[in-house]
Amino acid sequence: MAAGEDIGATGSFDESALDNLEDLQHEIEALKTKINDEKEKARDKTLSQVADQANVLSIDHINIKSRRTLKGHNAKVLCLDWSQDKRHIVSSSQDGKIIIWDAFTSKKEHSLSLQTTWVVACAYAPSGQAVACGGLDNRVTVFPLSEFEETPCNPRKIGTHTAYVSCCIFPGSDNQILTGSGDSNISLWDVESGTSLQNFHGHTQDVTAVDIAPGPNSNMIISGGHDSDVNSVKFHP
Repeated sequence: MAAGEDIGATGSFDESALDNLEDLQHEIEALKTKINDEKEKARDKTLSQVADQANVLSIDHINIKSRRTLKGHNAKVLCLDWSQDKRHIVSSSQDGKIIIWDAFTSKKEHSLSLQTTWVVACAYAPSGQAVACGGLDNRVTVFPLSEFEETPCNPRKIGTHTAYVSCCIFPGSDNQILTGSGDSNISLWDVESGTSLQNFHGHTQDVTAVDIAPGPNSNMIISGGHDSDVNSVKFHP
């Protein structure tokens, strides 16, 4: 009899747990609907409407002329970034390399091979003394540079996502780096220790773009991804 009572009690507990789970799922769906409704309320203009109001020139009225052609990669170039000296460029490619260029002379100053193909993201540090990159290896790597050395110093493997690194940017300092990933997360990393300082979870699918608002003390980033949303979030450097 005691065993039967135990079985009955367990069955009642399971039913109660299932009811609670269903209630939580309904609550989650209601919250998702409420969030989407609030997003729609804030989405009062399209990007083209904002551009028209700001009198942004059409690309048809911009005189674009090719100045240099930098040749060196063996596959598609996936990303590039200017150094703040307005002379050097870092590029990353599907060939598994990043290249540091002198844009004035078209000379390759450094060519760095990674242990993966598809180096999707790259960025120049504000000081010009380091570059960062990431790709299908799921991690962000920082290479210290020196104009007096042909070979960069040992790379620093900063942090690892659970999917590919799609974009990276230094938030105004060589000491931190911001990354976006196919795991739908954005992470802020400490370069020296390699630890994660903050994580942002605003997306439901791959994050493909991250940028920082201009200004020396900006704490606003904007991100976009495969979920078709543009999310803006704050972080504290």
